[in-house]
Amino acid sequence: MKKIGLTFLLTVMLSSVFAQSKPEVKFNKNIYDYGSVKEEVEVAVSDFEFTNTGKTPVVIQRVIASCGCTAPTYTREPVLPGKKGSIKVAYHTTHRPGNFRKNIRVYTNVPDTVYTLTIKGHVIPKKR
Repeated sequence: MKKIGLTFLLTVMLSSVFAQSKPEVKFNKNIYDYGSVKEEVEVAVSDFEFTNTGKTPVVIQRVIASCGCTAPTYTREPVLPGKKGSIKVAYHTTHRPGNFRKNIRVYTNVPDTVYTLTIKGHVIPKKR
């Protein structure tokens, strides 16, 4: 009986140690508002910076945009604890006048977490 109790106690202690050593991500912002952008700009770029506030490296596994008009690029190497990384998002304005709101989903090695970033704004049409 003592062995079972000791095994249980060790399991609980080890799981709490490993749970505390997971990576954590803190974005400087989750929404980027372009405001009004002229269509002739062709590509409007935003930058979402994040910090690894955890105790182990953060790895961005993939970043998926909600449509083909939005192209994300991101830090490919592991981000060490206390260091910063970024996700840059390019929105293609050509032939897209009017309001827009697009989501970008970020998948990392942070357990059970998917981050959602949003870009929004208004494209002013070209004068024809």
